[in-house]
Amino acid sequence: MSVRLKRLVAPLSSRLVITAVSLVLVVSLLIATFATIALRETLMDRLDRDVRDMARGVAGGPGPRSDFNIGPGSVIAAFPENGEAQGNLGDFDPNQMESLSAADLEVMEDVRVDARPHDVELPDRGTYRVIAQSVFNPALGQTVVVVTGHSTAEVDNTIESLIFWEALLTLLGVLAAAGAGYVVVRRQLSPLREVAATAHTVAALPLSSGEVSVTERVPERLTDEDTEVGQVGAALNSLLDHVETSLAERHRSEQQVRQFVADASHELRTPLTTIRGYTELAQQRPEAVPTALGKVEEESLRMTALVEDLLLLARLDQGRPLARDSVDLTRLLLEAVDDAHVVDPSHTWRLELPADADSGDAEVIVTGDAQRLHQVISNLLTNERRHTPAGTTVTVRVRPDGFDVHDDGPGFPPALVPHAFERFTRADEARQRDGGAGLGLALVHAIVTAHGGTVTLASAPGDTTIAVRLPRPSEG
Repeated sequence: MSVRLKRLVAPLSSRLVITAVSLVLVVSLLIATFATIALRETLMDRLDRDVRDMARGVAGGPGPRSDFNIGPGSVIAAFPENGEAQGNLGDFDPNQMESLSAADLEVMEDVRVDARPHDVELPDRGTYRVIAQSVFNPALGQTVVVVTGHSTAEVDNTIESLIFWEALLTLLGVLAAAGAGYVVVRRQLSPLREVAATAHTVAALPLSSGEVSVTERVPERLTDEDTEVGQVGAALNSLLDHVETSLAERHRSEQQVRQFVADASHELRTPLTTIRGYTELAQQRPEAVPTALGKVEEESLRMTALVEDLLLLARLDQGRPLARDSVDLTRLLLEAVDDAHVVDPSHTWRLELPADADSGDAEVIVTGDAQRLHQVISNLLTNERRHTPAGTTVTVRVRPDGFDVHDDGPGFPPALVPHAFERFTRADEARQRDGGAGLGLALVHAIVTAHGGTVTLASAPGDTTIAVRLPRPSEG
Protein backbone atom coordinates (compact mmCIF):
# COMPACT_ATOMS: atom_id res chain seq x y z
CA MET A 1 0.00 0.00 0.00
CA SER A 2 2.80 2.43 0.94
CA VAL A 3 4.66 1.65 -2.31
CA ARG A 4 1.51 2.42 -4.29
CA LEU A 5 1.07 5.72 -2.44
CA LYS A 6 4.67 6.66 -3.16
CA ARG A 7 4.11 6.06 -6.83
CA LEU A 8 1.05 8.30 -6.77
CA VAL A 9 3.04 11.24 -5.35
CA ALA A 10 4.30 13.28 -8.30
CA PRO A 11 7.58 15.23 -8.18
CA LEU A 12 7.41 18.86 -7.17
CA SER A 13 8.22 20.02 -10.69
CA SER A 14 5.32 18.03 -12.14
CA ARG A 15 2.93 19.29 -9.48
CA LEU A 16 3.97 22.89 -10.14
CA VAL A 17 3.49 22.47 -13.90
CA ILE A 18 0.10 20.79 -13.38
CA THR A 19 -0.94 23.60 -11.04
CA ALA A 20 0.14 26.30 -13.50
CA VAL A 21 -1.57 24.58 -16.43
CA SER A 22 -4.73 24.08 -14.37
CA LEU A 23 -4.79 27.77 -13.54
CA VAL A 24 -4.33 28.67 -17.21
CA LEU A 25 -7.13 26.28 -18.16
CA VAL A 26 -9.51 27.60 -15.49
CA VAL A 27 -8.83 31.24 -16.39
CA SER A 28 -9.19 30.51 -20.10
CA LEU A 29 -12.50 28.72 -19.56
CA LEU A 30 -13.81 31.54 -17.40
CA ILE A 31 -12.81 34.15 -19.97
CA ALA A 32 -14.29 32.09 -22.81
CA THR A 33 -17.53 31.50 -20.91
CA PHE A 34 -18.07 35.15 -20.02
CA ALA A 35 -17.05 36.29 -23.51
CA THR A 36 -19.51 33.85 -25.10
CA ILE A 37 -22.32 34.91 -22.81
CA ALA A 38 -21.58 38.60 -23.37
CA LEU A 39 -21.42 38.21 -27.16
CA ARG A 40 -24.63 36.17 -27.29
CA GLU A 41 -26.44 38.78 -25.19
CA THR A 42 -25.21 41.52 -27.52
CA LEU A 43 -26.24 39.64 -30.65
CA MET A 44 -29.62 38.76 -29.18
CA ASP A 45 -30.24 42.40 -28.24
CA ARG A 46 -29.45 43.42 -31.80
CA LEU A 47 -31.72 40.69 -33.15
CA ASP A 48 -34.54 41.83 -30.85
CA ARG A 49 -34.19 45.39 -32.18
CA ASP A 50 -34.44 44.11 -35.73
CA VAL A 51 -37.51 42.03 -34.82
CA ARG A 52 -39.19 45.04 -33.21
CA ASP A 53 -38.35 47.25 -36.23
CA MET A 54 -39.86 44.62 -38.50
CA ALA A 55 -42.98 44.42 -36.33
CA ARG A 56 -43.45 48.19 -36.44
CA GLY A 57 -42.99 48.19 -40.22
CA VAL A 58 -45.64 45.52 -40.67
CA ALA A 59 -48.06 47.26 -38.27
CA GLY A 60 -47.79 50.54 -40.21
CA GLY A 61 -48.34 48.93 -43.65
CA PRO A 62 -51.44 47.90 -45.51
CA GLY A 63 -51.49 44.58 -43.66
CA PRO A 64 -49.90 41.22 -44.39
CA ARG A 65 -50.53 39.34 -47.58
CA SER A 66 -49.57 35.93 -48.71
CA ASP A 67 -46.95 37.43 -50.99
CA PHE A 68 -45.60 39.91 -48.43
CA ASN A 69 -41.76 39.71 -48.44
CA ILE A 70 -39.86 41.00 -45.39
CA GLY A 71 -36.34 39.87 -46.35
CA PRO A 72 -34.21 36.72 -46.14
CA GLY A 73 -34.10 34.83 -42.82
CA SER A 74 -37.42 36.32 -41.73
CA VAL A 75 -40.86 34.87 -41.14
CA ILE A 76 -44.36 36.33 -41.17
CA ALA A 77 -47.74 34.81 -40.42
CA ALA A 78 -51.25 36.34 -40.24
CA PHE A 79 -54.17 34.98 -38.26
CA PRO A 80 -57.43 36.86 -39.10
CA GLU A 81 -60.45 36.65 -36.84
CA ASN A 82 -62.51 35.29 -39.73
CA GLY A 83 -60.54 33.60 -42.40
CA GLU A 84 -57.66 31.26 -43.13
CA ALA A 85 -54.23 31.73 -41.56
CA GLN A 86 -51.33 32.22 -43.91
CA GLY A 87 -47.61 32.86 -43.69
CA ASN A 88 -44.31 32.56 -45.52
CA LEU A 89 -40.55 32.69 -45.15
CA GLY A 90 -38.88 35.81 -46.55
CA ASP A 91 -36.26 35.71 -49.31
CA PHE A 92 -34.36 38.07 -51.61
CA ASP A 93 -36.62 37.13 -54.47
CA PRO A 94 -40.38 37.34 -53.78
CA ASN A 95 -40.90 34.56 -56.30
CA GLN A 96 -38.72 32.24 -54.21
CA MET A 97 -40.67 32.68 -50.97
CA GLU A 98 -41.81 29.53 -49.23
CA SER A 99 -45.17 29.24 -47.55
CA LEU A 100 -45.39 28.01 -43.99
CA SER A 101 -46.81 24.58 -43.42
CA ALA A 102 -49.81 23.91 -41.23
CA ALA A 103 -47.48 22.65 -38.49
CA ASP A 104 -45.46 25.89 -38.69
CA LEU A 105 -48.62 27.99 -38.55
CA GLU A 106 -49.83 26.01 -35.55
CA VAL A 107 -46.60 26.81 -33.68
CA MET A 108 -46.80 30.49 -34.71
CA GLU A 109 -50.39 30.74 -33.57
CA ASP A 110 -49.42 29.78 -30.03
CA VAL A 111 -47.13 32.82 -29.60
CA ARG A 112 -48.39 35.13 -26.87
CA VAL A 113 -49.69 38.45 -28.21
CA ASP A 114 -47.80 40.86 -25.96
CA ALA A 115 -45.50 42.71 -28.42
CA ARG A 116 -42.45 41.04 -26.82
CA PRO A 117 -39.86 38.82 -28.52
CA HIS A 118 -40.28 35.08 -28.04
CA ASP A 119 -38.36 32.04 -29.28
CA VAL A 120 -40.26 29.49 -31.36
CA GLU A 121 -39.01 26.25 -32.86
CA LEU A 122 -40.48 25.70 -36.35
CA PRO A 123 -40.41 22.07 -37.41
CA ASP A 124 -37.43 21.42 -39.71
CA ARG A 125 -36.71 25.16 -39.98
CA GLY A 126 -34.92 25.97 -36.77
CA THR A 127 -35.41 28.61 -34.09
CA TYR A 128 -36.92 32.03 -34.76
CA ARG A 129 -37.22 35.13 -32.63
CA VAL A 130 -40.77 36.46 -33.17
CA ILE A 131 -43.27 39.09 -31.93
CA ALA A 132 -47.03 38.66 -32.06
CA GLN A 133 -49.22 41.78 -32.32
CA SER A 134 -52.82 42.68 -33.23
CA VAL A 135 -53.14 44.78 -36.43
CA PHE A 136 -56.35 46.16 -37.97
CA ASN A 137 -56.56 45.38 -41.71
CA PRO A 138 -58.73 47.94 -43.54
CA ALA A 139 -58.91 45.74 -46.61
CA LEU A 140 -60.44 42.92 -44.59
CA GLY A 141 -62.24 45.19 -42.20
CA GLN A 142 -61.08 43.12 -39.20
CA THR A 143 -58.28 42.68 -36.70
CA VAL A 144 -55.48 40.32 -37.65
CA VAL A 145 -52.87 38.79 -35.33
CA VAL A 146 -49.55 39.19 -37.11
CA VAL A 147 -46.48 37.23 -36.04
CA THR A 148 -43.16 38.43 -37.47
CA GLY A 149 -39.57 37.58 -36.65
CA HIS A 150 -36.06 36.64 -37.70
CA SER A 151 -34.15 33.37 -37.60
CA THR A 152 -31.56 32.93 -34.81
CA ALA A 153 -29.36 30.87 -37.11
CA GLU A 154 -26.90 33.71 -37.68
CA VAL A 155 -26.53 34.27 -33.92
CA ASP A 156 -26.22 30.54 -33.27
CA ASN A 157 -23.63 30.11 -36.02
CA THR A 158 -21.61 33.01 -34.67
CA ILE A 159 -21.67 31.59 -31.14
CA GLU A 160 -20.75 28.11 -32.36
CA SER A 161 -17.83 29.53 -34.32
CA LEU A 162 -16.72 31.50 -31.29
CA ILE A 163 -16.90 28.41 -29.07
CA PHE A 164 -14.87 26.43 -31.61
CA TRP A 165 -12.10 29.02 -31.74
CA GLU A 166 -12.16 29.45 -27.98
CA ALA A 167 -11.77 25.71 -27.48
CA LEU A 168 -8.95 25.55 -30.02
CA LEU A 169 -7.11 28.54 -28.58
CA THR A 170 -7.61 27.26 -25.03
CA LEU A 171 -6.12 23.91 -26.01
CA LEU A 172 -3.15 25.59 -27.69
CA GLY A 173 -2.72 27.88 -24.67
CA VAL A 174 -2.75 24.93 -22.27
CA LEU A 175 -0.18 23.06 -24.37
CA ALA A 176 2.02 26.16 -24.59
CA ALA A 177 1.69 26.76 -20.85
CA ALA A 178 2.60 23.13 -20.15
CA GLY A 179 5.71 23.30 -22.32
CA ALA A 180 6.85 26.68 -21.08
CA GLY A 181 6.00 25.79 -17.48
CA TYR A 182 8.02 22.58 -17.65
CA VAL A 183 11.10 24.42 -18.92
CA VAL A 184 10.76 27.32 -16.47
CA VAL A 185 10.00 25.13 -13.44
CA ARG A 186 12.92 22.80 -14.12
CA ARG A 187 15.23 25.77 -14.50
CA GLN A 188 13.94 27.39 -11.32
CA LEU A 189 14.23 24.12 -9.36
CA SER A 190 17.73 23.31 -10.57
CA PRO A 191 19.28 25.04 -7.49
CA LEU A 192 17.12 22.82 -5.28
CA ARG A 193 18.54 19.76 -7.06
CA GLU A 194 22.04 21.05 -6.29
CA VAL A 195 21.09 21.35 -2.62
CA ALA A 196 19.72 17.80 -2.69
CA ALA A 197 22.94 16.58 -4.35
CA THR A 198 24.95 18.08 -1.51
CA ALA A 199 22.73 16.32 1.04
CA HIS A 200 23.08 12.99 -0.80
CA THR A 201 26.87 13.39 -0.91
CA VAL A 202 27.01 13.97 2.85
CA ALA A 203 24.63 11.06 3.46
CA ALA A 204 27.06 8.76 1.64
CA LEU A 205 29.95 9.65 3.98
CA PRO A 206 30.98 7.10 6.64
CA LEU A 207 30.06 8.90 9.86
CA SER A 208 29.75 6.01 12.29
CA SER A 209 33.24 6.06 13.79
CA GLY A 210 36.65 7.66 13.71
CA GLU A 211 37.59 11.21 12.89
CA VAL A 212 35.16 12.51 10.28
CA SER A 213 35.38 15.77 8.36
CA VAL A 214 32.21 16.97 6.65
CA THR A 215 33.56 19.43 4.08
CA GLU A 216 30.63 19.38 1.67
CA ARG A 217 28.59 22.60 1.68
CA VAL A 218 25.90 24.18 -0.44
CA PRO A 219 27.51 26.82 -2.72
CA GLU A 220 27.28 30.36 -1.38
CA ARG A 221 25.26 31.47 -4.39
CA LEU A 222 22.48 29.14 -3.23
CA THR A 223 22.33 30.43 0.36
CA ASP A 224 20.62 33.76 -0.20
CA GLU A 225 17.91 33.77 2.47
CA ASP A 226 15.81 36.22 0.44
CA THR A 227 14.74 33.21 -1.67
CA GLU A 228 13.07 29.97 -0.64
CA VAL A 229 15.84 27.82 -2.14
CA GLY A 230 18.42 30.03 -0.43
CA GLN A 231 16.70 29.46 2.91
CA VAL A 232 16.90 25.69 2.38
CA GLY A 233 20.56 25.96 1.35
CA ALA A 234 21.45 28.14 4.34
CA ALA A 235 19.58 25.81 6.70
CA LEU A 236 21.40 22.78 5.27
CA ASN A 237 24.77 24.50 5.68
CA SER A 238 23.91 25.34 9.29
CA LEU A 239 22.91 21.72 9.83
CA LEU A 240 26.17 20.47 8.28
CA ASP A 241 28.17 22.88 10.45
CA HIS A 242 26.38 21.53 13.50
CA VAL A 243 26.93 17.93 12.38
CA GLU A 244 30.62 18.57 11.77
CA THR A 245 31.01 20.20 15.18
CA SER A 246 29.11 17.37 16.86
CA LEU A 247 31.19 14.72 15.11
CA ALA A 248 34.39 16.51 16.09
CA GLU A 249 33.16 16.70 19.69
CA ARG A 250 32.19 13.05 19.61
CA HIS A 251 35.63 12.09 18.32
CA ARG A 252 37.27 14.28 20.95
CA SER A 253 35.13 12.64 23.64
CA GLU A 254 36.06 9.19 22.37
CA GLN A 255 39.72 10.13 22.44
CA GLN A 256 39.30 11.50 25.96
CA VAL A 257 37.64 8.27 27.07
CA ARG A 258 40.46 6.22 25.55
CA GLN A 259 43.05 8.49 27.15
CA PHE A 260 41.14 8.40 30.42
CA VAL A 261 41.10 4.60 30.42
CA ALA A 262 44.78 4.49 29.53
CA ASP A 263 45.72 7.02 32.23
CA ALA A 264 43.55 5.32 34.84
CA SER A 265 45.11 1.98 33.97
CA HIS A 266 48.56 3.50 34.23
CA GLU A 267 47.81 5.11 37.60
CA LEU A 268 46.38 1.88 38.97
CA ARG A 269 49.20 -0.23 37.53
CA THR A 270 51.84 1.67 39.47
CA PRO A 271 50.53 0.89 42.99
CA LEU A 272 49.60 -2.64 41.92
CA THR A 273 53.12 -3.24 40.66
CA THR A 274 54.54 -1.88 43.88
CA ILE A 275 52.25 -4.09 45.96
CA ARG A 276 53.21 -7.12 43.91
CA GLY A 277 56.90 -6.35 44.26
CA TYR A 278 56.79 -5.96 48.03
CA THR A 279 54.64 -9.08 48.31
CA GLU A 280 57.28 -11.08 46.48
CA LEU A 281 59.97 -9.47 48.66
CA ALA A 282 58.10 -10.50 51.82
CA GLN A 283 57.82 -14.06 50.53
CA GLN A 284 61.53 -14.27 49.78
CA ARG A 285 62.85 -12.36 52.83
CA PRO A 286 60.79 -12.82 55.99
CA GLU A 287 62.77 -10.12 57.79
CA ALA A 288 61.43 -7.54 55.29
CA VAL A 289 57.79 -8.32 56.04
CA PRO A 290 57.11 -5.24 58.25
CA THR A 291 58.60 -2.89 55.64
CA ALA A 292 56.69 -4.64 52.84
CA LEU A 293 53.40 -4.48 54.73
CA GLY A 294 53.87 -0.77 55.38
CA LYS A 295 54.53 -0.12 51.71
CA VAL A 296 51.58 -2.28 50.67
CA GLU A 297 49.35 -0.30 53.02
CA GLU A 298 50.65 2.98 51.62
CA GLU A 299 50.03 1.96 48.01
CA SER A 300 46.63 0.51 48.91
CA LEU A 301 45.60 3.85 50.40
CA ARG A 302 46.87 5.64 47.30
CA MET A 303 44.98 3.26 45.04
CA THR A 304 41.82 3.56 47.18
CA ALA A 305 41.94 7.34 46.96
CA LEU A 306 42.38 7.15 43.20
CA VAL A 307 39.48 4.72 42.79
CA GLU A 308 37.24 6.87 44.99
CA ASP A 309 38.08 9.93 42.88
CA LEU A 310 37.31 8.02 39.70
CA LEU A 311 34.05 6.75 41.18
CA LEU A 312 33.04 10.29 42.19
CA LEU A 313 33.78 11.58 38.68
CA ALA A 314 31.72 8.78 37.17
CA ARG A 315 28.78 9.55 39.47
CA LEU A 316 28.97 13.26 38.66
CA ASP A 317 29.10 12.43 34.93
CA GLN A 318 25.92 10.40 35.38
CA GLY A 319 24.18 13.43 36.90
CA ARG A 320 23.83 11.97 40.36
CA PRO A 321 22.12 14.66 42.50
CA LEU A 322 24.08 16.34 45.27
CA ALA A 323 22.76 17.69 48.55
CA ARG A 324 21.10 21.11 48.23
CA ASP A 325 21.65 22.71 51.63
CA SER A 326 22.61 26.19 52.77
CA VAL A 327 26.37 26.11 53.38
CA ASP A 328 28.43 28.69 55.24
CA LEU A 329 31.24 29.05 52.70
CA THR A 330 33.23 31.45 54.91
CA ARG A 331 33.49 28.84 57.64
CA LEU A 332 34.64 26.14 55.21
CA LEU A 333 37.35 28.42 53.82
CA LEU A 334 38.50 29.49 57.26
CA GLU A 335 38.86 25.88 58.42
CA ALA A 336 40.69 24.90 55.20
CA VAL A 337 43.17 27.79 55.49
CA ASP A 338 43.82 26.97 59.15
CA ASP A 339 44.51 23.33 58.18
CA ALA A 340 46.88 24.47 55.44
CA HIS A 341 48.86 26.57 58.00
CA VAL A 342 49.42 23.45 60.07
CA VAL A 343 50.12 21.01 57.20
CA ASP A 344 52.51 23.25 55.22
CA PRO A 345 54.03 26.16 57.13
CA SER A 346 56.52 26.71 54.30
CA HIS A 347 53.81 28.64 52.41
CA THR A 348 52.18 31.88 53.47
CA TRP A 349 48.42 31.36 53.76
CA ARG A 350 46.00 34.29 53.84
CA LEU A 351 42.23 34.60 54.03
CA GLU A 352 40.56 37.79 52.82
CA LEU A 353 36.95 38.38 53.85
CA PRO A 354 34.42 40.56 51.99
CA ALA A 355 34.71 44.32 52.33
CA ASP A 356 31.66 44.46 54.64
CA ALA A 357 33.11 41.92 57.11
CA ASP A 358 33.96 44.73 59.52
CA SER A 359 30.25 45.38 59.96
CA GLY A 360 29.81 41.86 61.31
CA ASP A 361 28.32 40.36 58.14
CA ALA A 362 31.16 38.07 57.07
CA GLU A 363 29.05 35.00 56.30
CA VAL A 364 28.71 33.94 52.67
CA ILE A 365 25.90 31.40 52.29
CA VAL A 366 25.72 29.27 49.16
CA THR A 367 23.54 26.34 48.13
CA GLY A 368 25.25 22.98 47.81
CA ASP A 369 26.76 19.87 49.35
CA ALA A 370 29.03 20.86 52.27
CA GLN A 371 31.17 17.70 52.01
CA ARG A 372 31.79 18.15 48.29
CA LEU A 373 32.46 21.87 48.62
CA HIS A 374 35.00 21.08 51.32
CA GLN A 375 36.60 18.66 48.86
CA VAL A 376 36.80 21.46 46.26
CA ILE A 377 38.59 23.79 48.67
CA SER A 378 40.85 21.00 49.91
CA ASN A 379 41.87 20.01 46.36
CA LEU A 380 42.68 23.59 45.41
CA LEU A 381 44.85 24.18 48.49
CA THR A 382 46.50 20.77 48.05
CA ASN A 383 47.44 21.76 44.50
CA GLU A 384 48.96 24.97 45.88
CA ARG A 385 51.11 22.95 48.30
CA ARG A 386 52.21 20.45 45.67
CA HIS A 387 52.81 22.64 42.65
CA THR A 388 54.19 25.91 44.05
CA PRO A 389 57.59 26.37 45.69
CA ALA A 390 58.16 27.12 49.37
CA GLY A 391 57.64 30.75 50.28
CA THR A 392 54.72 31.20 47.89
CA THR A 393 51.91 33.37 49.23
CA VAL A 394 48.49 31.82 48.75
CA THR A 395 45.52 34.15 49.23
CA VAL A 396 41.96 32.88 49.54
CA ARG A 397 39.47 35.69 48.84
CA VAL A 398 35.88 35.23 49.94
CA ARG A 399 33.40 36.61 47.41
CA PRO A 400 29.64 37.17 47.82
CA ASP A 401 29.03 34.35 45.31
CA GLY A 402 32.07 32.12 45.84
CA PHE A 403 35.78 32.50 46.36
CA ASP A 404 39.15 32.97 44.59
CA VAL A 405 42.43 31.18 45.24
CA HIS A 406 45.39 33.35 44.24
CA ASP A 407 49.11 32.67 44.43
CA ASP A 408 52.28 34.49 43.38
CA GLY A 409 54.06 31.34 42.24
CA PRO A 410 55.48 30.53 38.79
CA GLY A 411 52.01 29.85 37.38
CA PHE A 412 50.74 27.26 34.92
CA PRO A 413 52.56 26.62 31.64
CA PRO A 414 50.63 28.49 28.88
CA ALA A 415 49.99 25.25 26.97
CA LEU A 416 48.44 23.68 30.07
CA VAL A 417 45.93 26.45 30.90
CA PRO A 418 43.22 25.36 28.35
CA HIS A 419 43.42 21.77 29.62
CA ALA A 420 43.92 22.39 33.35
CA PHE A 421 40.51 20.99 34.32
CA GLU A 422 40.78 17.85 32.20
CA ARG A 423 41.37 14.50 33.85
CA PHE A 424 44.91 13.24 34.38
CA THR A 425 46.32 16.59 33.31
CA ARG A 426 49.62 17.24 35.03
CA ALA A 427 52.26 19.91 34.74
CA ASP A 428 55.93 19.31 34.12
CA GLU A 429 57.23 16.90 36.72
CA ALA A 430 60.18 19.24 37.34
CA ARG A 431 57.77 21.80 38.86
CA GLN A 432 56.07 19.34 41.19
CA ARG A 433 57.06 18.81 44.77
CA ASP A 434 54.75 15.81 45.13
CA GLY A 435 53.33 14.02 42.11
CA GLY A 436 49.59 13.37 41.90
CA ALA A 437 47.23 11.52 39.61
CA GLY A 438 46.07 14.68 37.84
CA LEU A 439 42.46 14.46 39.06
CA GLY A 440 42.42 17.33 41.57
CA LEU A 441 41.30 20.14 39.25
CA ALA A 442 39.10 17.74 37.27
CA LEU A 443 37.20 16.95 40.47
CA VAL A 444 36.97 20.66 41.29
CA HIS A 445 35.44 21.38 37.89
CA ALA A 446 33.03 18.41 38.05
CA ILE A 447 31.79 19.23 41.57
CA VAL A 448 31.36 22.97 40.92
CA THR A 449 29.55 22.26 37.63
CA ALA A 450 27.26 19.78 39.39
CA HIS A 451 26.37 22.60 41.81
CA GLY A 452 25.39 24.82 38.89
CA GLY A 453 28.47 27.00 39.36
CA THR A 454 31.54 27.87 37.31
CA VAL A 455 35.29 27.63 37.81
CA THR A 456 37.85 29.56 35.75
CA LEU A 457 41.62 29.83 35.63
CA ALA A 458 43.79 32.85 34.84
CA SER A 459 47.52 32.29 35.10
CA ALA A 460 50.67 34.29 34.52
CA PRO A 461 54.07 34.14 36.26
CA GLY A 462 53.56 35.60 39.74
CA ASP A 463 49.78 35.94 39.30
CA THR A 464 47.57 32.84 39.18
CA THR A 465 43.90 32.90 40.16
CA ILE A 466 41.30 30.13 40.23
CA ALA A 467 37.82 31.67 40.58
CA VAL A 468 34.94 29.54 41.88
CA ARG A 469 31.40 30.89 41.61
CA LEU A 470 28.44 29.14 43.27
CA PRO A 471 24.67 29.77 43.33
CA ARG A 472 23.27 31.68 46.29
CA PRO A 473 20.23 30.27 48.14
CA SER A 474 17.90 32.67 46.30
CA GLU A 475 19.32 31.48 42.97
CA GLY A 476 19.04 27.74 43.63
